[in-house]
Amino acid sequence: MSHIDPERAQFDAFKALDRDEPCEMLNLVRLREIARYPEDHALYDDGLSGAEAYARYGAESGPVLARVGGSILWRGGYRCTLIGPSDEVWDHVFIARYPSAHAFMAMVKDPDYARAVIHRQAAVAESRLIRTAPATTGDVFG
Repeated sequence: MSHIDPERAQFDAFKALDRDEPCEMLNLVRLREIARYPEDHALYDDGLSGAEAYARYGAESGPVLARVGGSILWRGGYRCTLIGPSDEVWDHVFIARYPSAHAFMAMVKDPDYARAVIHRQAAVAESRLIRTAPATTGDVFG
């Protein structure tokens, strides 16, 4: 089973958390070799790669992310999994920060984002989206 969009129970759990606190979302994304657009989409027969479709998603969703006060806090290049399933390989690893969960919700409800997310859905083979809350950093784990 692929994980591309949230299931209803997951989205309900997200919405049940404090919506006023800052919201940081860990994103792990594996792309399809060839994007899969819906048959009625203008790009259905264009043969775009997953990377090309995901780049379109980034370009079109970026202004919405900025409009709600969000930003990419951290981005890194995946190298290997030291602990965890060895078949979970990721093309994109990043943390998006939103001033609040309200801002995240505003983004996903935005009509411009709704048009952009079609590229993400076409591009992504597998993903993880994990909500976290900011915490203090230091010199020790835990």
